[in-house]
Amino acid sequence: MEAKGNILVNHCSFAGVKPVMVDLTYPPIQVTARNQAYANLLSNDYCGAVSELSATAQYINNENRLSSEKCEMAKTILGIAMAEMMHLQKLGELICLLGGNVDFAARQQNGRARMWTPEYLSIPENVRKMLLADIEAERAAINQYQMHISMINDSCINAVLARIIKDEEYHIMLLQMMMEDC
Repeated sequence: MEAKGNILVNHCSFAGVKPVMVDLTYPPIQVTARNQAYANLLSNDYCGAVSELSATAQYINNENRLSSEKCEMAKTILGIAMAEMMHLQKLGELICLLGGNVDFAARQQNGRARMWTPEYLSIPENVRKMLLADIEAERAAINQYQMHISMINDSCINAVLARIIKDEEYHIMLLQMMMEDC
């Protein structure tokens, strides 16, 4: 950040930033049949405590706080956030195909819903702790996706979840590399 008189300027340009994803195509977004129980499971991946919505919000917050001092790191984090938004969109499509609602309420198996809240986010002040929180969130997402794959008997859905896991593993690798630079 540079001061010009009384004006503070952030010179970090995000032009050309693209989603940070593994270079593999996604399987088609399709399901074998409507299934409310599966929609409920995916609603947790969509907007639960461990979710794509939480990941997107946390990464955008991190990028905002880093951009004026660590521009290149902020660009990578924004690219990861963009990938998480794409995951969010794919999960939303699956939920709708399954007959569920995309309403920012994560549903438990008994049908009880809990609205998404920013209380789910980890917002540490220190860059190293920020990256560690992001790595932990990615690991938790992978574990949750693996658990959901074991609970869902639909190869179409599981193929999409397995592909999302590949991106999350890639994000962990990048975050670990950034940790070495701070």
